[in-house]
Amino acid sequence: MGVISITQEFTSSVAPARMFKALVLDSHNFIPKLVPQSIKSIEFVEGDGGVGSIKQTNFPEGSHFKYLKHKIDAIDATKYEIKYTLIEGDVLGNAVESISYEVKFEASAAGCVCKTTSHYHAKEGIALKEEDIKAGKDKALGMYKLVEDYLHANPDVYA
Repeated sequence: MGVISITQEFTSSVAPARMFKALVLDSHNFIPKLVPQSIKSIEFVEGDGGVGSIKQTNFPEGSHFKYLKHKIDAIDATKYEIKYTLIEGDVLGNAVESISYEVKFEASAAGCVCKTTSHYHAKEGIALKEEDIKAGKDKALGMYKLVEDYLHANPDVYA
């Protein structure tokens, strides 16, 4: 089983605490309201958001995918860090066994820098290519930008 790791950085003018609350701590409530056309619901099917919890994201009818499940591997709300793994869902397709993520929001002079590392674990006998996983990276960056724009327009949210 091969692994491809990709690191990205996203700079935001929003403080790390607000981005972390929106994208991590309250994402199950916030994200479906922000993009109901893309995400129907997010719910904990195990746990309450701590280590070991499993969160299921459900997509609207007519979407390319039905659902996906993430397991929280580590979370530190004081350092604005989370590690989680995509463990199940049709989004994995026939080539990927799982995807593990490390996300950290670091303070910067202008707001924060979001650093993400994604580890794509290929199924046995499959060779992944970085260009094959580019679409997923672009969607993640798009979500960060939508959240940033919303938080700018609503300065009291997650303040």
